[in-house]
Amino acid sequence: MCMAVQPKSLPPGYYNAALDLLDRNLAEGRGERVAVIDDRGRTTYAALTERANRFANALADLGVEREQRILVALQDSVDFPTVFLGAIKAGVVPVAVNTAQMARDYDFMLEDSGARALVVSQPILETIAPEIERHRPQLAHVIVSGESGGIRLEELLAKSDPEHEPARTVADDIAFWLYSSGSTGAPKGAVHLQCHLMETYRLYGGPILGIGPDDVVFSAAKLFFAYGLGNAMTFPFAVGAAAVLMAERSTPASCAKRLVDHRPTMFFGVPTLYAAMLAGTDLAEKERLALRRCVSAGEALPAELGERWQKRTGVPLLDGIGSTEMLHIFISNRPDDFRYGSSGKPVPGYEARLVSETGGEVAAGEIGDLQVSGPTCCIMYWRRREKSRDTFIGRWTKTGDKYRVTEDGWWIYCGRSDDMLKVSGQYVSPFEVEAALLTHNEVLEAAVVGHEDADRLIKPKAYIVLKGGGGGSTALADALKAHVRSRLAPFKYPRWIEFVPSLPKTATGKIQRFKLRASQPS
Repeated sequence: MCMAVQPKSLPPGYYNAALDLLDRNLAEGRGERVAVIDDRGRTTYAALTERANRFANALADLGVEREQRILVALQDSVDFPTVFLGAIKAGVVPVAVNTAQMARDYDFMLEDSGARALVVSQPILETIAPEIERHRPQLAHVIVSGESGGIRLEELLAKSDPEHEPARTVADDIAFWLYSSGSTGAPKGAVHLQCHLMETYRLYGGPILGIGPDDVVFSAAKLFFAYGLGNAMTFPFAVGAAAVLMAERSTPASCAKRLVDHRPTMFFGVPTLYAAMLAGTDLAEKERLALRRCVSAGEALPAELGERWQKRTGVPLLDGIGSTEMLHIFISNRPDDFRYGSSGKPVPGYEARLVSETGGEVAAGEIGDLQVSGPTCCIMYWRRREKSRDTFIGRWTKTGDKYRVTEDGWWIYCGRSDDMLKVSGQYVSPFEVEAALLTHNEVLEAAVVGHEDADRLIKPKAYIVLKGGGGGSTALADALKAHVRSRLAPFKYPRWIEFVPSLPKTATGKIQRFKLRASQPS
């Protein structure tokens, strides 16, 4: 059940998320506080609210109507919340999409969403441009954040009214979509409601992270991801804090630079990035940082990586699990109660359970399929009735993750449901084997998938990226196998090891094991 706060500028019974995240800061005296620090400069809450109002009015001037969709392919800058929240103010549905995709992906999303307008950063326009004419006249407008290519966003804002009468939406109206990352197939449009954004703050950003108005937040995960949207928009805007936004790709160097230049107090990343930052030379010494919270999500955090990050920075690295469907983290470690190697415990307000292959709850300590229930779950996958019925079972949502729970209540990640291996009649978690490999001092990254042996039985195979780069030797491969055998049950060690220069990943940093499986000879 949504627990929406009633913005004073709407009559009782109505609710608009953009009012709650923007106008409330003005009403509570935070209009001159910095909302966004991006590559162009700083924008206050008063200025951002005016920009969002102008965009809401511009949509009406262009003939984009309430409940119609606009596709938002924007890099992280002040333009993203301007457009995203401006659309929500107008009752138009922004559909945020990954800016690191192929033309065919944008083609699919334009068709699937039926978008009336495309709002796109100029560097992304070149990729999407070949697909645009195919979607006319449904796609009526192309609005560009940049100097050329269509209707210029800044010109559109400049000629629009700075005052806006918000749409009379209610908490259960559709507010926005986010497409799943597509790490296991075609992306799916997860449809979210007006109240969902602030619910993630109410349940996680506030009580778990303790974010306050004096915090400066930096998220390596971009705003078009559910994780990044909460980190760098919902949480800071909910309390009047500042968000550092970076248009360029999140690399160890670019992130390390922002940690020093803007001294954020909260940093959100993924395990792959944290590992790379620790392996490189760009991360400043802890005395030059202002960090008080560091969070990891996207995939499970290996225990030794969390321990190394804390030793290096002096700040615990809090692992958690969330999803596009649930909008943010629903199982998490806490600043004062964490255990490396676990995802933590369920966030109050969410329920989690583990079920067997037959649908019953598993016995204590056994591996099961994770299902979650909570007030931020999307209502469906757009145009995916069968997939929706399979994923959303009453109030429970299938996550596709395997977990087990320790006797003292810690939730331990055991891999994706479709990544789990059955070896010698027993389940093997790829993540468990990867975590063991990562404790070897020459291993930077590891991914484990199933591979058939001569008897067509499935055994683990490991793909390894070495810290020093380059290929490894047979002797090193044998040493790594022995290393795993010394830490895990004998049947879990990788029978084959292949050294590779890099691993295939989604833009969020999740390893795409399905691509590794597909690359193997049959």
